[in-house]
Amino acid sequence: MATLMGRLRRLVRAPAPSPKHALVAWTAPAGARWTARRYETLADEGYVRNVVVHRAVGLVARSAAAIPWIARDGAGNELEVPVFHQLLAKPNPRDEGTAFREALISHLLIAGNAYVEAIGPGRQGRPRELHLLRPDRVRVVPGPGGVPAGYEHRDGQETRQIPVDPVTGRSAILHLKTFHPLDDWHGLPSLEAAAQAIDQHNAAGAWNKALLDNAARPSGALVYQPKEGPAALGDDQFDRLKAEIAAQFEGARNAGRPLLLDGGLDWKPLSLTPAEMDWIEGRNAAAREIALAFGVPPQLVGVPDAQTYANYAQARLALYEDTVVPLAQGLAKAFARQFGPQFGFASLEPDLDEIPALEPRRAERWAKVAAAADLTRDERRAALGYGPLTP
Repeated sequence: MATLMGRLRRLVRAPAPSPKHALVAWTAPAGARWTARRYETLADEGYVRNVVVHRAVGLVARSAAAIPWIARDGAGNELEVPVFHQLLAKPNPRDEGTAFREALISHLLIAGNAYVEAIGPGRQGRPRELHLLRPDRVRVVPGPGGVPAGYEHRDGQETRQIPVDPVTGRSAILHLKTFHPLDDWHGLPSLEAAAQAIDQHNAAGAWNKALLDNAARPSGALVYQPKEGPAALGDDQFDRLKAEIAAQFEGARNAGRPLLLDGGLDWKPLSLTPAEMDWIEGRNAAAREIALAFGVPPQLVGVPDAQTYANYAQARLALYEDTVVPLAQGLAKAFARQFGPQFGFASLEPDLDEIPALEPRRAERWAKVAAAADLTRDERRAALGYGPLTP
């Protein structure tokens, strides 16, 4: 420290042959930068680099993908369709069924679109395999009457056209998309709705990392205001002063080292402190907005003091009721429309009895049905989703 102060004294007392610099600054104001609304950048800045998005997407996708489906005929009776369930269990040689549906739902959340290509047909026109196509590699070719004319898939230098029947609207591509108020052909991803909150959360993390890397170099300026002589530093003095500050005060190893000034040097802070910026609460607020966009209770993604629900079990129940079950129902209906005619079933629905998080709701329903004294035995069974007992 003594050596540094001696050098500073020699710098500020030395003659200044070409007075040009009156201060040394380390920050400058800049405008906000927002992530471009493209799949690659949203996926990279969001799912790849943001822990809240990664957790929220994974939580919703894994929860919805794990729910088994029940096939029914036109009268609502449960059907055994082993060929279809085998296809769901192993859609292609590379993917297992649950992982396949998890990736499909993740595409839907990140891109607003998911594309399943049926490869075949095999026996009775049934597909032999199902493959996911990356959303950024597929383009919907607009057609008349709200029906796509086809799909264009690009993979490297290869581009292929996948047609759509103009009468029935059927295609080898099953296109799932979310609602988009400004686009007739593509969906709006939850990731895009949360983009600004994601940028704020990422920027807060980057700022904290930079603070750790440069802990002893706060944003500000050294101002040279001597009592005698010109109030300016020469080029050599300016460069040497910056080099001395960088060597002695930058980096986490030098965190907390005091800056002692004399000889006309004064420190002027140029930015707000973390407390003034309310940095922690701002980061938590961004995390809450991200969780909100994906329909996930904030306490399930680790946001501190986000106890919207009394306990973790109630938060999981809300996640399933508000987000996971509606998503699974929509996915099952889309698969039923696409593959039901080929495999001989009328509808698909998620098996809600296989969801442990919904146990409180099932217990409430059973209690209500059991307390209904004016219902017959078969009416109680029907209310609970069971068929009548054989007389």
